[in-house]
Amino acid sequence: MIIYGINPVLEALRAGRAHRLKVGARADRRIDEAIALARKRGVAVERVEPAALERIARGGAHQGVAADVDAPRDYAVADLVAAAGASAPLIVVLDGIEDPHNVGAVLRSVDAAGGHGLVRQERHAAALDGVVAKASAGALAAVRIATVVNIARAVEELKDAGVWTVGLAADASERYDAIDLTLPTAIVLGAEGSGLRRLVRDRCDRLASIPMGGSVDSLNVSVAAGVMLFEAVRQRRAAGSAKTTR
Repeated sequence: MIIYGINPVLEALRAGRAHRLKVGARADRRIDEAIALARKRGVAVERVEPAALERIARGGAHQGVAADVDAPRDYAVADLVAAAGASAPLIVVLDGIEDPHNVGAVLRSVDAAGGHGLVRQERHAAALDGVVAKASAGALAAVRIATVVNIARAVEELKDAGVWTVGLAADASERYDAIDLTLPTAIVLGAEGSGLRRLVRDRCDRLASIPMGGSVDSLNVSVAAGVMLFEAVRQRRAAGSAKTTR
């Protein structure tokens, strides 16, 4: 698997997943940082022509660097729940989201919010390749990802593990900020346009909507994920503060 862009490459080097660094002619302090880190980790450094990086990135912004890396470790759904330890799990489930830029942006939000992982489907989902890695700004190397055959079944598995499943749906009557997200929670997101598939929607414990105040009727799925994740963070911090003042 090949990734490109300075942040994804640096994160892969730090995580020990890179085994060859490809560097173009561009001089940059952060590229020098990547080269130094690669040499420290015993990773081969290869100088390549700019055209080679253009082919690797397929038109994406490679920023003068790419790397051959191991594919991300695949976790089980139970591993994501267990990763929370004594905290309430906070997990994102993606139902049929195929745009790699959206998947990368969701991964970035999961990492930023301190989420415990992401569940994705094996088919009808964006490949975890260089586009996702670049859009995630390195979060692909940090977030635990469970790839499953059936999302509806994964939702049931989360429920059996004591995790409340909250599906986002534009027509839901309950507001997203009226739901108690301090509980163990999985946020279930469907593709833009079609939304959650019926079987997945029916499996969710609750459905929530994010009210729109303008002329558009929905948010980009990665933005919606960020809104939900940081509402959970807000509620959990407030609950923690309340406990410490009693």
